[in-house]
Amino acid sequence: MTEKGKLLMALEQIEKDKKIKKQDILTVVENALVSAYKKHVGRSANVEAKVDPETGEMAANVIKIVVKDVENPLLEISVQESKRLGKSSIIGAEVKIPLDTQDFSRIAAQTAKQVIVQKIRESEREALFEEMREKVGQIITGVVYRIANKNIIIDLGKTEAILPRSEQIFKEKFDIGQHIRMVIVKVEKNVKGSGIVLSRASVEFIKRLFELEVPEIYEKIVEIVNVVREPGMRTKIAVLSHNPKVDPVGACVGVKGARVKPIIDELKGERIDLVSYSVDPERYITGALSPAKVVSVRIDCQEERKAKVLVKDDMLSLAIGKSGHNVRLAAKLTGWHIDVKSELQEKYEIEKKLEYEKQYDSLEKLENVSEKIKAVLVKAEFGNVKKLASLKVEDLIDLPSIGLKTAEKIIKSAKKACDAS
Repeated sequence: MTEKGKLLMALEQIEKDKKIKKQDILTVVENALVSAYKKHVGRSANVEAKVDPETGEMAANVIKIVVKDVENPLLEISVQESKRLGKSSIIGAEVKIPLDTQDFSRIAAQTAKQVIVQKIRESEREALFEEMREKVGQIITGVVYRIANKNIIIDLGKTEAILPRSEQIFKEKFDIGQHIRMVIVKVEKNVKGSGIVLSRASVEFIKRLFELEVPEIYEKIVEIVNVVREPGMRTKIAVLSHNPKVDPVGACVGVKGARVKPIIDELKGERIDLVSYSVDPERYITGALSPAKVVSVRIDCQEERKAKVLVKDDMLSLAIGKSGHNVRLAAKLTGWHIDVKSELQEKYEIEKKLEYEKQYDSLEKLENVSEKIKAVLVKAEFGNVKKLASLKVEDLIDLPSIGLKTAEKIIKSAKKACDAS
C-alpha cells in the first residue's frame, strides 16, 4: 500500500474512532501545505493547496498576477515568464503556477500531524464535555487524587473533577486513593476541558441515593416531594405515594431499615426523617417535626402561613432540636412558620394572659383614662386600683406616655374609684 493510501486509511480510522470528519482533517493538511510553502518562500505569497479525498494526491499552486513590470515577485509575474510557463499573457490575469510539493511536504506533514493531534484532543474534550453534561444530577464514583486548599480533586478515570469545600459534609475526612460517591452538580467548559463540580452536601445527592436504594422511587410509584438538609446533621424528606397500597415511608425505610440504613451509612450517620406529604397543613407539620410527638397544631394565620405547635414538656428539646435544626428544617420542608411550645409554657402563657385581662378589667373603674394608658399600666403591673390609689406621682411619670398631669389624673381617678367601692 502506498503512503497516500495509508494516509487515507488513517484518516478514515480517525473519523470512525474520534468522530472527526475526514474532510476536516484534509482541510488541516491543506492549510499545513500552504503554511509550509509560505515559510519556504515568504509569508506574503498567495498559495492554495488541495488534497484529493479519493487518492490522497497533494497539489499546490502559487497564484500570481500578470504584470508588465514585476515589483513584487511573490505576487506578480511578467508577461514573458507567464508565456514561458504556458499561462495567460494578458496583463491583470490571475495565473496558477504548480509547485513541487516534494520540496516541503515533510514540513507540511509534521505540521499537519501536530494539528491533527490537537484536533483529536479537542474532539475528545468536546465529547467528554457532552458526556459529562448529560450526567449532571447523576451519582458518580471517583478516587481522591489530591487535596488543594481544602478542595478535593477527584480522579474520574477519563478526567478530573473538583469536590469544593462548600459541597463537602463538614465532618467527613477522606484519604488519598479513597473511593467516594458524589453527585455531579455542574459541568462547565474551561481552558483545560470540562470543569466538573461534584457534591456530597446537596439535596440532589440525597434524592439520587434514594432512587438507587428504593425501586418504588425509581419507578415513580413513590415521589420525593421535597428535601431539606443540614449536611452532616439531619435531612427531612417528604414523600408521596401514587399507589394507595404502597406506604411511602415504609417503602423508603424498608424491612428493618434495610433500605435507609445504607444511605445513613453513606452519609456517615446523618439523621434522616421520612415524612408522608399531606395537603393538610396540621398533619404535614406534625409529621415534619418527627421524631418529636406533637400534642396539637393550631393554624394561627393562614395567609402568613403561621402555625403554633404544642408538645409535651419532655418533647420540647427534641422538637426544637440541637441549635434549633429540627424545627428549622420542619419549617423549610412545609413552608410554614412554626412556633413550638411545651404544655407548661402554654399553661404559663394562658395564666399570664388571664391575669392581664383581669388587671385590665380592674382598670375599667378608672374615669378619664384612655385604653392606651390602661395597657401601659397593666404592662407595668399597676393593674390594681387600690395599688394605684396608694402611689405617688413620681411612681408613674417614668412610664411610657405618662407625664405629670396624666399621673395626677390616674391617681385621682383611682382614689375616687376606691371611695366609690
